[in-house]
Amino acid sequence: MGTLKIAAIGGGSGLSTLLRGLKKYDVDITAVVNVADDGGSSGRLRREFGVLPPGDIRNCLTALSEEESLMSRLFQYRFPARGVLAGHSFGNLFLTAMSAISGGFDRAIANCGEVLAIRGKVLPVTLSSVVLRAELSSGKIVSGESNISKSKEKIERVFLVPFAPPAAPDVLDALKNADVIILGPGSLYTSIIVNFLVDGVADAIKGSKAYKIYVSNIMTQPGETTDYSLLHHIEAIERHLHKGAVDCILANNGKIPAKLAKRYKQFGSHQVVIDKTGIKTVKSDLFSDEIYARHDCDKLAGALMKAIFRIRGKKND
Repeated sequence: MGTLKIAAIGGGSGLSTLLRGLKKYDVDITAVVNVADDGGSSGRLRREFGVLPPGDIRNCLTALSEEESLMSRLFQYRFPARGVLAGHSFGNLFLTAMSAISGGFDRAIANCGEVLAIRGKVLPVTLSSVVLRAELSSGKIVSGESNISKSKEKIERVFLVPFAPPAAPDVLDALKNADVIILGPGSLYTSIIVNFLVDGVADAIKGSKAYKIYVSNIMTQPGETTDYSLLHHIEAIERHLHKGAVDCILANNGKIPAKLAKRYKQFGSHQVVIDKTGIKTVKSDLFSDEIYARHDCDKLAGALMKAIFRIRGKKND
């Protein structure tokens, strides 16, 4: 049967959480990562040095590394909020410098992967400098990932400028050859759907024989998925990908603590309602017991692997 090949698509903290759990299993992991980030340290480095935003890439690299290693902790070190390095993480600066001396951002990622001895591959979805834009329900166009996330209107669609940039090397092959493609978890438009807008990615996903799983977010995201149920998430994915794009949904049915729910409610965020989508939905308690309503990396990876092997077993009957 061979080692299970998993391609995980996303960005932000959601993808790194997934990778941190999956690396504990005997699987071949390729992370395909969004590069439209324009906020924080990544945005500053992008504007000042013309590099692709390194933050999500850094998080995925460290997630796949030996977590207790000195280098892994060093990559995640963030400088204090004063001076010219305020807010920058060491890993972001390292990737920026490595990009300059190694001849490209893809080589920088590969070299950093060797330094961190990661389990798997991390690929930027494109090597082009892109800007994410959204068309809102009023017809207004909002530019920039960070601005889209703050939007007060419903998002109708998102698109990239320049339009349909080329996929980075190995991305399309990783999707075509995967046994399983995992979408999310992560910000629906700015971490997941943004990747489908790169030339060839949507077609590669559609043409792949891989089993496609969408990992639903635990909470709605104010400004991006306000009042979205599970069905709304799926409809948005299908609008930007294709009808029937997802074979299975993994959704959290664990209740978050009342105090935490109350705090999120103050910002207009609620637990995603699991309604009928017409797609096989696996429900599991995926909630982490931290101070934020996020996925637990081990619960998430365990539930995914259980669902995957159940499907693989049926295919081999």
